[in-house]
Amino acid sequence: MRFKFTIFVILLLWSAQLQGRQSTETDLRFTILHTNDEHSHLIPIPAVNDHPEYRNLADGGIARLAGAINMIRTEKKQTGEPVLLFSAGDILGGPAFGWLPLQEGLAPELNLFQEMGYDAITIGNHEFDYGSDVYARYLSDAGYPAAAEQTVILGTNVRPPQDHPLSERGIKNHFIKELDNGLRIGIFGLIGNDAISKTAEPGPVQFDDPFESAKKAVEELQKQNVDLIISINHSGVSEDRQLAELLPEIDIIVGGHTHTALHSPIYVEDTIIVQAGNYMQYLGRLELSYNRELDKLSVLNEENGNDFLIPIDSTINEDEDVSAEVERYTEILNDWLRDFTDGAVSSIRETIAYSDFPVYRNEIQRESAIGNFVTDAMKFSAERVLDQPIDIAVQANGAIRSDIKPGTEVWNQGEITFYDMMMAFGLGSGDDGSPGYPLVSFYLTEEEVRNALEVSILLSELMGDNYFLQFSGLNMIYNPERAVLFTIPFAGTPIPSSRAVLGAELVDGEETRTLRKDSDQLIHVVTDYYIAGFLPMVGERLPGLAITLRDENGRAISLDEAIITDGDHQLKVWTGVLDYVQSLEKNEDGIPVIPARYETPEGRLTITYTLPLWVWPVAALLLIGSVIFLILRRRK
Repeated sequence: MRFKFTIFVILLLWSAQLQGRQSTETDLRFTILHTNDEHSHLIPIPAVNDHPEYRNLADGGIARLAGAINMIRTEKKQTGEPVLLFSAGDILGGPAFGWLPLQEGLAPELNLFQEMGYDAITIGNHEFDYGSDVYARYLSDAGYPAAAEQTVILGTNVRPPQDHPLSERGIKNHFIKELDNGLRIGIFGLIGNDAISKTAEPGPVQFDDPFESAKKAVEELQKQNVDLIISINHSGVSEDRQLAELLPEIDIIVGGHTHTALHSPIYVEDTIIVQAGNYMQYLGRLELSYNRELDKLSVLNEENGNDFLIPIDSTINEDEDVSAEVERYTEILNDWLRDFTDGAVSSIRETIAYSDFPVYRNEIQRESAIGNFVTDAMKFSAERVLDQPIDIAVQANGAIRSDIKPGTEVWNQGEITFYDMMMAFGLGSGDDGSPGYPLVSFYLTEEEVRNALEVSILLSELMGDNYFLQFSGLNMIYNPERAVLFTIPFAGTPIPSSRAVLGAELVDGEETRTLRKDSDQLIHVVTDYYIAGFLPMVGERLPGLAITLRDENGRAISLDEAIITDGDHQLKVWTGVLDYVQSLEKNEDGIPVIPARYETPEGRLTITYTLPLWVWPVAALLLIGSVIFLILRRRK
């Protein structure tokens, strides 16, 4: 009896050991590393805080990022776990390094990403900042289509014409990655609706509906017997949630576009959504295990004691090879900068201004200190070049990419570098092939200016802060709650009221003049080429708010005719800012000082909440009803 019991125990233990081994064999572990919205920030930011010897408070930097990736790959290699590395788009656009792709033969971001071993990168809206032709050349300079064997460029819903060079660069709808442990992963990548609406220069490139494109990609990948499906999206958290609800077959969504630092994943049923902030200030780390028998995907970060976002800071050792490449690109950029500025600025790290305070973007859809600063700079520089007064300068929040942050340490107190200031104002390019959106000068009637103000409030209420306008030379009182009269039921179509602006006036020093709704007097306006391009489109959508660009004689002009040139060069937003800064009073070290008025908003844009517009027709109906009731009562 004792012998039989002993045999039973041995068999039971052997069976448990076998089941444990089988369970381990079916649990396939792997790690996803991810970044998004890198925006060409090859060096740590703010640059004023990046110092090799003193306490370093700068975050990000691609050499540090590469060091962090190396560290995790080494760790996972010891346990035999595969590591995937993705970017969710917008690798281009913004700071001074983002200007280098305008030079033929240079693709710094993508070449470095290839060296770091990125498996896939999704196309974002800022990849088109210089137009689809330049993006096609950029991919060619980075070795595509051949380079797609190493680092895939995903554009599941991106449709260049067949005769466009972009169609020859090996952009893929989806692909399958088979890991060393046998796991088959289907991968596709989307640019979302909001990102599509913010694409500056797509040219002939079309974008299919992201949700329909995702559905087709999922169906095609399922036919190829993949274990898991990953979508790498430049869409934003809201659209990622919608996609997860629509297609629960997607196991993981690696997100971008909204610059959201998700310190924990978002779960929509069984779909895992992650995003890693922006500017390479974090490396996303998602540790996973997949059990084929149970068809179950598990997140292991908490079990392993590892954060989902790794801060990229001075505690991380840089990758020496990547660091050397960054230095090479920095020298190329500095040489170009000296040419742009005729030697006025010789290095991106050069201190060009001093301030006792940061210049902030402040609250969304409100006047901002930095909005006042940049529009004052645009007005000043345009007046200098044109040698004539400008009534109003305009800039949109979406074109102001960051705050201006001076140094706060003993060794850099109050200093503002060229790189840090131009982070805010360096978007776009002109048809001259040089960086930065050109400034444009044109005339509108007073009525059209009022229309433009209404459109700004309407679009910012419907589509977000990017469309909110900042002004120099104009004060406005408005009620954003009056932008929409009502929304058509079921259709969801908003009807603009054209009654959100309660008052507006031109400001010239101490003098002010009211802007009238019914006046055809011409007003001289300066803005950038990108913003001005939207103005004629207003009339196509809202005929009652039509706007026409004119010269000083009232003749209609094209947008290209409105470009301001300074000698042989187009006047750009960033060069206008530099021009303005250099005109400011200087301290004892000869460095321009940012005036105190830019510490806070000045009250140029004032919100006043009034009775909703619907109150008046309702009150009128009640009054009419009361009169009719009294008349009928008297007749009785």
